[in-house]
Amino acid sequence: MSLSNRRHFLLAGGALMAGACGFTPVYAPNGAASKLEGRVHITAPKTKNKYLVTRRLETRLGRSDPAPMTLSFSVSEGATSLGTTATGSTTRKHRTGTLNYTLKNAETGSTIDKGKVTNFTGYSLTSNTAATLASERAASERLMVILADQLIDRLHLIDPALLP
Repeated sequence: MSLSNRRHFLLAGGALMAGACGFTPVYAPNGAASKLEGRVHITAPKTKNKYLVTRRLETRLGRSDPAPMTLSFSVSEGATSLGTTATGSTTRKHRTGTLNYTLKNAETGSTIDKGKVTNFTGYSLTSNTAATLASERAASERLMVILADQLIDRLHLIDPALLP
């Protein structure tokens, strides 16, 4: 058997084994992602960070009201100094964020899933105040997108049998 024929055989065999174990890609038709699209109402944001997370969630999950499920969340953010110069000036900051969430059945009010996701971003401080503020703002926005994407990944792992 030639090398290329072996590759095709191994790829086909791997695909068959993945199908035999019950594996279904998340974004395949009738995959886990389709069980959430347009079916989750996200509570209205009251802060800039919650707005940024909500915008990303609605981009990926769609906007729906009313919906069979309701997602509520809180976001917290902090910063720590990382790099310093010999004179003690900070040169780099580390922004950390935590998103606590609860997904509920809108009809019964029972909790389907709850948890938290955490992550971080970093940015450099310069002698130019405007550039530093722009870097800080961009790092915060990146962090909110990262947290929203992590939340969506976590929601896709929920057993579809638990979803209304």
